[in-house]
Amino acid sequence: MTDKKLCIFNWSGGKDSTLALHYALQDETIEIKYLVTTVTEKYNRVSMHGVRESLLLKQAESIGIPLCQIRLPEMPDMETYDNTMRNYLSKFKDEGITYSIFGDIFLEDLRKYREEKLSEMGLKAIFPLWKKDTTLLIDEFLKLNYKTIIVCAQQSLQYICGKVIDKDLISSLPKNIDPCGENGEFHTFAFEGPIFKKIINFELGELVYRTYNNPKSDKESGSKSDDFGFWYIDLVN
Repeated sequence: MTDKKLCIFNWSGGKDSTLALHYALQDETIEIKYLVTTVTEKYNRVSMHGVRESLLLKQAESIGIPLCQIRLPEMPDMETYDNTMRNYLSKFKDEGITYSIFGDIFLEDLRKYREEKLSEMGLKAIFPLWKKDTTLLIDEFLKLNYKTIIVCAQQSLQYICGKVIDKDLISSLPKNIDPCGENGEFHTFAFEGPIFKKIINFELGELVYRTYNNPKSDKESGSKSDDFGFWYIDLVN
């Protein structure tokens, strides 16, 4: 029998990560050693998504895969980001890990960036959701009985922050908004479904608006605008 591919899984905690992990766990050629999540050091929250570290830990516990947190400063420059990631990738490679799994769907420049940085370290990327129709993906996500809540959204989508995604909500989105938010329009927190051994409970907290500069340094969001802002709903556990 062929040896399994030893992998890390880049876990954001949202719906795309959840579905990509769902697929990866069904692949008998893959063995996932760690969930890997970037966390903003200053706030102890998942980068871009703004979810508390405590809820991230509950997700990992419910999934049953060890979690590795990569701690980053708020809005790191590219040199800091790349150096930090390189250090962690080197450690993973020393453990025999040769693949890194992502939940990206169609952002070509982001995929190219990831593949180039991994190649520098002698690693390869796997994209379980790549080029799949995002309308079909969100439909499959819901049919599999996964549940996810929108934790942050761009300025014009304030009204969806704090809402659990369902068919009606997806149907209500403006036509220029990708149903999976693949262009960075919104981010989510998954809390129930087949990969979770138990539901992650939380309550809604404060809704706040934050603006950012120079998003070109943020490879997590895929955003391309010069300035951008997001509404965040705090999840409290």
